[in-house]
Amino acid sequence: MAWLFPWLLLLHVLAAIAGLGPSFTFPVIGAMGGGEPQHANFAIRVSHALATRLVYPIGLTLPVTGVAMILVTGVNLAAREFYWLDLAIVIYTVTMGYSLLVQRNLINRVIALTSAPPPPGASGPPPEVTALVGRISRGGGLSTVGLVAIIALMVIKPTI
Repeated sequence: MAWLFPWLLLLHVLAAIAGLGPSFTFPVIGAMGGGEPQHANFAIRVSHALATRLVYPIGLTLPVTGVAMILVTGVNLAAREFYWLDLAIVIYTVTMGYSLLVQRNLINRVIALTSAPPPPGASGPPPEVTALVGRISRGGGLSTVGLVAIIALMVIKPTI
């Protein structure tokens, strides 16, 4: 079954690029929406659409191809030499779990709050929106750090 490994690796890398790559655009889209408040709802809906249609569904295939590669190669996750893979799996689980269980709900709330026009005389977004956007930004930054850490571990495969 060793012949299967290159194909699984190809699928795994393609999924990582296509599925997780768009998440690196979210800070740019968010900054543009913040710079033009009249377009902020559209900006967050674009980010939400990218996450819903690409990041989550494609990103969730990574464990499937990852487990398949582990089985094909016979990697022992308990072996000390593969601590980097164990660490990458933990970071992926925490990052994707946070994104699916927390970040997505925050984004849905901002979309709901900004989908209607502001009330007459409003001088800016409701305070709740500002607080939520701050949480989304911090969570997104930490998720990006997690993704970069995973990429570094997968490429460098550090040894102890």
